[in-house]
Amino acid sequence: MKNIRNIKIKSLIISGVIGTSLFFSACDDFLDEKEIPRITNEYYRTSQGVEAAATAAYGYLRFGVSGDYASQLLEMGNDIITGASGGVGSAYNIYDNNLSPSRYYTNHLWENHYKGINTANLVIQEVPNGDLSDDAKTAAIAEMKFMRAFFYFELVQQFGKIPLVEEASSEVRTEFKRAPVEDIYKLIISDLRYAAENLRETASASDGNFGKATRYSAAHLLSKAYLTRCSAVTEERGQRPTDADSALYYAKMVIDSDKYELLSNFADLWKPDNQRNKEVVFAVQFTEEAVYNGSGNLSHLYWNSNYDGIAGLTRDLENGRAYGFHRATNRTMFELFDRKNDSRFHKSFKWVRYANVAVSGRNPINIGDTAMYYSLKPKPADLKANYVYVAWDKDDVTKNNLYFPPLIKYMDPNRASVNETKGTRDWVRMRLGETYLLAAEAAGRKGDFETAAFYINELRKRAAWHAGEDKNPKYWTEEGGVYGDKSDTYEHIKVSASDISSNFVDFILDERGRELLGEHTRWTDLVRCEKLYEYIKERGYNLEAARNIKPFHKLRPIPQVHIDRLNPRGPIEEEQNEGYY
Repeated sequence: MKNIRNIKIKSLIISGVIGTSLFFSACDDFLDEKEIPRITNEYYRTSQGVEAAATAAYGYLRFGVSGDYASQLLEMGNDIITGASGGVGSAYNIYDNNLSPSRYYTNHLWENHYKGINTANLVIQEVPNGDLSDDAKTAAIAEMKFMRAFFYFELVQQFGKIPLVEEASSEVRTEFKRAPVEDIYKLIISDLRYAAENLRETASASDGNFGKATRYSAAHLLSKAYLTRCSAVTEERGQRPTDADSALYYAKMVIDSDKYELLSNFADLWKPDNQRNKEVVFAVQFTEEAVYNGSGNLSHLYWNSNYDGIAGLTRDLENGRAYGFHRATNRTMFELFDRKNDSRFHKSFKWVRYANVAVSGRNPINIGDTAMYYSLKPKPADLKANYVYVAWDKDDVTKNNLYFPPLIKYMDPNRASVNETKGTRDWVRMRLGETYLLAAEAAGRKGDFETAAFYINELRKRAAWHAGEDKNPKYWTEEGGVYGDKSDTYEHIKVSASDISSNFVDFILDERGRELLGEHTRWTDLVRCEKLYEYIKERGYNLEAARNIKPFHKLRPIPQVHIDRLNPRGPIEEEQNEGYY
C-alpha cells in the first residue's frame, strides 16, 4: 500500500547555507543535481523559498533514525535498555574512553542540528522583509520557530552549554561562544510559545499539510521543555516557580483539544498498518516510495534479535533483519512492570516466532508451528517440544545478548524486500500517551497528586487487560493467572494520590519507562531528573554501564572538530565539557 506523502523530502542545495564551523551546505546524497543556480537570502522571502526551507528542515528531523544515532544517543546506557550483541561495546553504553570529543555520533548530531537551525534562522530573518501576506508570514515564522526550538532542545539536553545562534550565517565564522543553558531554554520556550499560538490547527492530507507540525505539536514540546527546566535539582537551567504550572497548561491544551485520542488497545499502536493513528501528535515522515525515502527509518534493525540458524525459520519480512543493538535489562524484565496485570509488558515484545519454512525428519516442523519461544522462566524439565525455548538468564545477563525477546515497536514488514535496510515506518516523536505523562508529572511536581493520579489512571485503563480480551498465554503459564480468564485487570493497577505521593520522581520515571519503553526518551529523562548516575552506578540497574560511568557523563563531549575551528579559542574548560579534557 502506498503511503500518502505531502512532505516529500527532496534534495535541496541551498547556497545561502554555506560551510562554517557550525553549518555546512544542505544536500542529500541520494539525488545528484547539476547546474545548480545560486540562491540568495531574498529567496526565503517568497512562498517558494519558505516551502523549500520547510522541506529541508523536516528532512533534518530524519537524522536520528537514518542511522543508529537516536539508538546510540537516546537509548544506550540507561537503566531499562542496554546493548545487546550488536551494541554491547558501544561507548554510549559502557561509558568508556571511546566516548570522546572525536566520536562520530555527537559530531554528526551537532552538524545536522545546526544546519536545521540555520535553515530556520533564514526564514525567521528574511520572511518579514518579503511580500507575503501577514498571515503567511506569521505561519512561516511559527513553523521555523518550532523547528529551531526542536533542534536546540535536543542539543541542549545532550551538550549543555552550546552556541546560541539566532541569525542566519552565509559567511565563514570562527567565533562561537557557548551560551548558558538558561539562555538556551529561554529561546526554546519563547519559540515554542509563538508556535503554539500561531501554527496551523491541523495537518492533514486534505489541506496539503500532512506530517507538518501543528500548534499542538508545539504545545506538547513546550510542556516537555518547561518540565525539563523544572526537573533540575542542583543544575541551573533558568527554572522558574511557575514552570510546572506552564507544563500542565500546555499538556492540557493538547489533551483537551479533542484532536487526538488514546487508542483503546496498547498493541494497536505498533501495528505497521496503523501507524498513522489518532494518538500521534507529531511524527517524522517516511514512505514506501523509494525516491522520497532517503536512507529510510533504520530503527527496525536495531531492536530486533537474532534468529538465524533456528530450525523452521529463515529470514523474512515478518521477522525482520536483526542487528541486535538493544535488549532490555533485568530491571525491565523483573522489576518495572506488574507483568500479570499490566498488558504493556507483553504487548511491547515479540514472544513467539512461528515457522516460515517446513522441516522434515525425526522432529518435523510445519509452517505456522512455534519455532522459537521466549520466556523469563527456565525451561521446564518435562517440556518436550520441537521449538527452541529461549530462557532469560537473570544471573548472567550477557547470555541474553544474542537471543532475547525483541521490542516490537519498530518492526517493519512493509519494506521493499527481506534484505532491505531502508525502513518505511514514520518515527513517532510525540504521542498523546506521553502528553498524559507530561500532565501527570507536572501536576505531581506541583504537589497535586490527585490530578497526577487521574492522568496516570487514564493510561492504566488502557494498560490493563480488558474484559473479554484474550490475554497472552503467559498470563497463566508464567504469571500465575487462571487459564481462560478474560476479566479486566484495571483494579489491580490503578493508583491513588497516596500511592504516588512519596518518591514521586522515581514513580513517574518508572511509569514513563512502562509506557515509552524504547521510544527514544529514556536517557534524556534520567539526565533531566539528575538520576542517570544514581540509577546506573548507585542502584546498579545496568551492570555494563555501571563499570565506567562518572557523574560528568550526564553531558556529551563538545565535538573536537568544532573546537579546532574556533578562532579565537578560549581555555579548554570554556570550550569543552568537564571530564572530556
